[in-house]
Amino acid sequence: MPYIFELIRKTDQTTSDWSGGTTTQIAIYPQHAVYAERNFTWRISSARVDLEESLFTSLPGIERLIMVLEGEMRLEHTGHHSSNLKPFDQDSFSGNWTTKSFGKVRDFNLMLAEGASGKLTAVTLAVQTPHTLDIHNPNPDRFPCMTSALYCVDGALAVSIPNGELYKLTVGDMLLITAKQPTANLPVTVTNTATSQAHIIRSDIYYL
Repeated sequence: MPYIFELIRKTDQTTSDWSGGTTTQIAIYPQHAVYAERNFTWRISSARVDLEESLFTSLPGIERLIMVLEGEMRLEHTGHHSSNLKPFDQDSFSGNWTTKSFGKVRDFNLMLAEGASGKLTAVTLAVQTPHTLDIHNPNPDRFPCMTSALYCVDGALAVSIPNGELYKLTVGDMLLITAKQPTANLPVTVTNTATSQAHIIRSDIYYL
């Protein structure tokens, strides 16, 4: 199977301070890229915004996607649009823009450098009800590489792969599913094994 699987536990993630709160780096590509040096192709993180008003870090050349996990937030992009976000609402914007946020939240972030594209999808899972996700690259001629990242927001997940492998995720864990060449679609079955509904954030990233 030409897919590579990597389970990133919450305990293996790194948390650091930023001007408005804290941020936890969940995954970065290439693996040895350094966020401060801006030498990544893509980066996934989760942040806590502890101030009622904060100014986002300037990230020239980076496209940003942000989704609220807890709380409510208003984003104002100077000279561009504004958006009001509730849990699992999202916004996308350029890191070149001057962006202010209003409201204390926990959010989920996908950063994309030039040559990469991506999207975020929130999925709600009922208790003990299998949900099939179709993992595939819709445009392999333009983007030969793809990664689908499954992030456990709450609950507990069992992720079943067609080859028989089973990955168990708890809150804050992420499973990366990567293909470095065009390949067949991969049906992945996700089951919420908790006693109440669960949520996952699916990041689909396409790159060179």
